Amino acid sequence: MYMSGLVLFPAYKKFHHLASTMKWAGLPLMAAGLFAASFAQNVQHLILTQGVIYALGGCIIYYPTLLYIDEWFVQRKGLAFGIMWAGTGAGGLIIPFVLNILLQRWGFRTTLRIWATALVILSSPLIYFLRPRIPVSRNPTSQRYVGLGFLKSPSFWLLQIGLVIESLGYFIPSLYLPTFASSLGLSRSVGTLLVALLNAAGVVATVLMGMLCDRFHVTTVIVLCSVGATISVFLFWGLSTALPLLIVFAIVYGFFAGGFVSTNAGVMKMVKGEDPTVDMGLLIGIISAARGVGAVASGPLSEALLEGETWKGKVGLGYGSGYGGLIVFTGVTAGFGGVGFLGKRLGWM
Repeated sequence: MYMSGLVLFPAYKKFHHLASTMKWAGLPLMAAGLFAASFAQNVQHLILTQGVIYALGGCIIYYPTLLYIDEWFVQRKGLAFGIMWAGTGAGGLIIPFVLNILLQRWGFRTTLRIWATALVILSSPLIYFLRPRIPVSRNPTSQRYVGLGFLKSPSFWLLQIGLVIESLGYFIPSLYLPTFASSLGLSRSVGTLLVALLNAAGVVATVLMGMLCDRFHVTTVIVLCSVGATISVFLFWGLSTALPLLIVFAIVYGFFAGGFVSTNAGVMKMVKGEDPTVDMGLLIGIISAARGVGAVASGPLSEALLEGETWKGKVGLGYGSGYGGLIVFTGVTAGFGGVGFLGKRLGWM
C-alpha cells in the first residue's frame, strides 16, 4: 500500500478526474479481497487476496484522501492530517477486540465475510464526502512535471532517510508484543490488550503531534517522538518481566512512535514553504514509499533477529527473553529516526 503511491499519484496528476472516479472502486475491491480470502486454502491465496487485492483497494481510497486533505487545509494542515491518522489508531483500538470475539465464535472464514460486509455497509456512505476542494478537469494534463525542486533538496532527503530508519523498527512492537507477552506466561487476550493500548495512545499522539507541526519546525517534533520512543523501548520493554511494565511500554511507545507519522505533514508543510509550486502528489507518494521501504524490510529483519534469540539465557529481564535483538533494534531505529534534527543542528537544513 505504501509503495503504490509512486504509481497512482502520477496517474492522478495526468488525469485529474481519476482519483474522484476510482475512489468508488476501492471499497468494493477491499471487500472482495476479504471475501475471497475466506475461501483461501493456503498462504499463496491469502497473499493474493488480502495481501494484493485488499491492499490495492485500500490505497485507491487512501491516496485521494491525502490529496484532498492537502487541498482543503493550509494553516492547520498538521492537525487535519493528525486527526485523519488518529482514525487509524482508533480502528486499531477497537477492531482487534471485535475480530477476536468473532474469531473465537465463528472462525476465520465467517469472520472475514462478516467483516467484508460490515466494511461496505459502514464505509459506503462516507465515500460521497471524499471530494476535492478544486473542481477536477476531465482533460488530461501535459506530461511535463513542475515543482520537482524538492528532489534536489538535501534537507528533504535527510528527513526521508530518518523516516525509512524509523519505519524499520516502528511496526515490530505491534507485531511481537502478543508473542512476547505469551513468552512471559500471559494470556492471548493480554497481547490483544497491549496492542490496543499502543493504538489508543497513538490516537491522542497523532492529533497532538500534528498540532505541534503547525507551530514548530518539523525537526523539533521529530526529535521529541524519537527520544520518547527510544527511551520507552530500552527502559520499559527491555526491563519488562511482567504485565505492569509492558502496559507502561505500550502506552508510552504508542504515544511517541505513533505520533511520528504526523511529522509527514510537517515535511509537506516545510517543502511547500520552500517551493509553493511543489508537486504535492509526487511528494506524498515519495513520503509514503519511504515508510513502505521500512515496513517491507522490517519483516525479514525482525524474523532474522528473533531466530537468533540474541542474549537468551545470558542476560536478564526482557533482553534475555530471546527478544533482546528485536528490542535493541527497535530502540536504535527509533533513535536514528531523529537524524533530521541532527542535520538541522549541524546546518545541513
